[in-house]
Amino acid sequence: MHQRTRWKSVLAPVPIRGGRSTVQTAAAGRQGAHLSTTTFADLGVTARLCASLATRGFESPFPVQELVLPHALDGADVQVKAPTGSGKTLAFGLPLVQGIDGTPDGPRALVLAPTRELATQISAELAPLAAVRGLRTAVIVGGVDLVRQSKGARGAQVIIATPGRLNDLLRRRLIDLRHVDLLVLDEADRMLDMGFLPQVNEVVAKLPDDRQTMLFSATLGPQVRDLADRLTEDPLRLEAPGDPRDSAPIAERLDQSFIACAHSDRTDTLMECLRDEADLAIVFCRTKRGAARLAEKLTKAGLPSGSLHGDLTQRQRERALKAFAQGRTRVLIATDVASRGIDLDGLGLVVNFDPPDDHDTYTHRVGRTARAGRTGRAVTLVTPDQAADVGRIAQRLGLDERWADTGYAASGPRTVYRSRGRRGPGPRAAAPPARPRVPATPGANRVRRGTRTV
Repeated sequence: MHQRTRWKSVLAPVPIRGGRSTVQTAAAGRQGAHLSTTTFADLGVTARLCASLATRGFESPFPVQELVLPHALDGADVQVKAPTGSGKTLAFGLPLVQGIDGTPDGPRALVLAPTRELATQISAELAPLAAVRGLRTAVIVGGVDLVRQSKGARGAQVIIATPGRLNDLLRRRLIDLRHVDLLVLDEADRMLDMGFLPQVNEVVAKLPDDRQTMLFSATLGPQVRDLADRLTEDPLRLEAPGDPRDSAPIAERLDQSFIACAHSDRTDTLMECLRDEADLAIVFCRTKRGAARLAEKLTKAGLPSGSLHGDLTQRQRERALKAFAQGRTRVLIATDVASRGIDLDGLGLVVNFDPPDDHDTYTHRVGRTARAGRTGRAVTLVTPDQAADVGRIAQRLGLDERWADTGYAASGPRTVYRSRGRRGPGPRAAAPPARPRVPATPGANRVRRGTRTV
């Protein structure tokens, strides 16, 4: 085990007085405020990077940036709970760009993201900042030729990648990660939801133990926290507020409703919702084939629609997103691949054509609208056989009044019954969920100095 080495920022970070309560109050107190009175320079960001941020309209940090930057610029490992749209890309991007150097040994920083769309969005955000310091960025995602990607990664100091495609390059020895000083896991909960844990472990096994690690996640459940604890050393746990541009809580800006309908009536009900909507709309489907078929059906009915799912090549995905962003298609039919990393102006409606499996997925889906202080609508279509599960989601999110409009009964806790072949007293309560088992990662047995909570 190598001795941990932490690099320092060029400018000393602002001292945080008063301990953990001061930091928490500072973040919470500005929730809903547009900008902080603190400047990026106050937090330790270099003058050249501050100038670059100013040309793009970023003069003061958002709460998540003010919360994270002093610690991340000082080289600390951080575990950050931050919702989508809170400004977290700059929270990890600025320490990344400021902290690494441009030596020709290979990549010095690695950002892992769950989807191609999010990886591309992160790259677009970081590339101008990296250029200020003479650094190059490269995106490694599926749907693009491997050899072409490996050539693009040569000479790049910052790699933004999805775990699966990065492993493809590693197995073919087309990329070397031995000199990575900084690792970022963005949307870690989504990464685990999509089954990327084995690939993440495989990537981390190729990294040096002597590195800084930053993990960002909208939720910090047991599985995410276990992963975070294994990958970080002496970490700070930080919780950021929501989108700092929002002047009102999302519950006041997002009109959420549930519509009861028969399975055979879902498409007609969807068309009624879409025809009443002047803004862009995203419709979520459960399967790739279902998304493609629904997009074709809506287009034939006079509602120009595109689809976004895992069977598309990267070029096809980019073409679909571009057509949607430019308004050439008013509706985007998507699987959950689109529930993270897409932030488009003018998106006024989210429809759950197929309801989500859990409340977290519901939150991530409807979070595509009502962003940056704008209003939006979220509609979930519910058939009788889906009522019990969706009712529990509504109850968990405090949407009981909205759920009552469907006419379906309120859902109680799920109960598991014994099979008929067994003898026993009949119904029994559901067993508690098993603790997730996570494969060991190199470095997992290193001595930890404890976890500080801020």
